[in-house]
Formats: sequence, structure tokens, C-alpha cells
Amino acid sequence: MSKANEKLPDLLADAVLKESVPVPDDFVKIHGIDYSKPESTDMKASDLIEAMKTMGFQASSLGQACEIINNMRSWRGRHIDELEDHEKKGSFDDEGYQKTTIFMGYTSNLISSGLRETLAYLVKNKMVDAVVASAGGVEEDLIKCLAPTYLGKFSLKGASLRDQGLNRIGNLLVPNDNYCKFEEWIVPILDKMLEEQDEYVAKNGADCLEANQDVNSPIWTPSKMIDRLGKEINDESSVLYWAHKNKIPVFCPSITDGSIGDMLFFHTFKASPKQLRVDIVADIRKINSISMEASRAGMIILGGGLIKHHIANACLMRNGADYAVYINTGQEFDGSDAGARPDEAVSWGKIKAEAKSVKVYADATIVFPLVVAATFASGKKLERTSD
Repeated sequence: MSKANEKLPDLLADAVLKESVPVPDDFVKIHGIDYSKPESTDMKASDLIEAMKTMGFQASSLGQACEIINNMRSWRGRHIDELEDHEKKGSFDDEGYQKTTIFMGYTSNLISSGLRETLAYLVKNKMVDAVVASAGGVEEDLIKCLAPTYLGKFSLKGASLRDQGLNRIGNLLVPNDNYCKFEEWIVPILDKMLEEQDEYVAKNGADCLEANQDVNSPIWTPSKMIDRLGKEINDESSVLYWAHKNKIPVFCPSITDGSIGDMLFFHTFKASPKQLRVDIVADIRKINSISMEASRAGMIILGGGLIKHHIANACLMRNGADYAVYINTGQEFDGSDAGARPDEAVSWGKIKAEAKSVKVYADATIVFPLVVAATFASGKKLERTSD
């Protein structure tokens, strides 16, 4: 006890003035941004994120997320010429070195928002290797090529909007006419897909439906169907267009849970007694195989629910992802997978115990543009790492 406090009662001294243990030298000091300094004026995103690392709370988690994403991007393994034939699977860079297979997942509301353009940038520039989206994340991308979504308010009354034929997604507004335009666009494509399916079955026999492993066959899976829609939309603003162009698979096990499901339902009446078949089993084999073949696997997951678990469960097939970044506002107190932190996935074997992982508790529309600006779009050349 210091001399200044010698006269205090022992109870008070122990309760309020308990001495600290020595602080380890490797502890990071909390420090924010001093905007009075010239270097803090009009900062680059990468410099801003670097400065936020020592601010604490979600700012530090955001800095950690960018660091992990850069770790995903910089890792390199062996050159393809050094590998045995059976090892020449997974993802490789343009020079032939093994790289991290990056899975990106996002929920439909994020495509409805202006984050769509950020996601399209990543797919266009081949910065991710596989995508998982909800049904809305597929159809809203296509619908936006046909008609715009508008900014509204969270407070707009549902009953009034219903009378006006306007659908509300948070503070976004989607005219019902957009879905009518979508129906007009997609139905002829479904007709053609059914025709191609029937011709293939007639030529190869009904057994071809039971062994759907030919990636080029018109025995449809959700990912094949999405690829076809991306081809047909032929619009460079579309995420799915670039996924088709760059041969990046887009998986959606919930393909019927949205307007596409409505269109498929309507089509069963139009095409009766024929019916379009969509095989989800072939797709689970495909995404799990991509995971199993990955030299290293990374997850970037925006939102929760199905898209989060589908990627994590695929990574279970390789005994866990090596990197994981979650960005969502979900809480874990109710036991939902949407709100679970990465450590819960470690217990299931979906993320490796030694993996680099973080959850950022934030609205993805706020922080993910910052993340991309500080990492994928920073223009900085990353040094290759092997650890």
C-alpha cells in the first residue's frame, strides 16, 4: 500500500485500491485516431482500419477481420508442378500455386441493398471461389437488372404500402411490378430448361436422373439453374452474370424459398403433366467436394441462418475452415446458429481449433464496404505467406 493510503481502513484499501499485477509487455494499449495530425486527414480505408485496430470493441474486431481476410488472400502452398496427379485439386493462383479456397455467403437483404455492387466486384474479379446465397439473394440480383429498388423508410405502414403495391425490405421499397417483370423474364427460360431436360432424359433414359454428376447435363441442380440464369440475364451489373462468366458456383439449397419458388410452382401448372426437376443432392456433393479438395479454406459470411451454416457444414467435411470472418448482428443467447460465435463452430469441427477467426457484431452494409476497400480493393500487393 502506498504511504498516501496508509491511514485508510484495510477493507477500503482492499476493495477500492487493490494493486494490479504487472502488465505484460505484449499488451496492446488502447489508442484512437488523432484527427489533428496531417496523416489523419482524408485517410485511405486501409489506414483507417489499421488505426481502428487499437480502439477496442467492434472497431478492433473489424481490424482483425481485415487482417484475417488478408491472411486468406496471401497464403500460398506448393506449385502445381510439385504435386502428384491426385493432389492437383483445389484452388490455384495465376502462377500455379495453391491458394485458399474462399467461400462467401450472403443473405438476400444484402443483395436488395447497395451492397450488391460490392459483392459483384468480388465475383467479377475472381476474388472468391464459391458463393452461397439465399433464394432472395439469387432472384433480387436478377430483378435489379429488370427494374430498380428504391429507398424508403422503416416507419412506412405495411397496410398503406400493400394498397400501393409496394413491398418493404427494411427501409427499401420494391414495387410489385418488379416481380411481374421477373415472371415475364424467367418463365420462357424455365420452358426452355424443361425442354432440354426432357430431350436429355429421352436420349439417355430415366436412369440419368439418378446419377446426376455431369456438370454439363440439363438435369438441373440449384447451382446449374443459377448459372443458367446468370447467363441469360447477360447484364454486367449482376453478381450471377459474373459468377457464370468466371465459372464460380453459386449454391442455394433454399432455391424455392422466394419468388423463384413461386415461379417454379406456377410452372408446374403451366407445364403439367411435365415438371422441371431440380436435384439438391448433386449440389451438396458439389459444395462438399470443393471443401474437401481445398488446400486451405476460408469463410466470409455476411448475415446468418442457412447461408452461414451451409458453408460451415461444408467445411466440416475437411475437418474445419482455416479462416473465418462473420459479420452479423445476431446474438447467441437464444442458441441460434445465426448468432453463434466462431468458437461454437470449432466445437462441431466446422472451424479448426487453430484457425484465425472473428465475429464482427455489425450491420454488413456499414462495415463490409470498409472491409473490401481495405483488403480486396486496396491495390496493395500482398506478400505470399506459407503459414
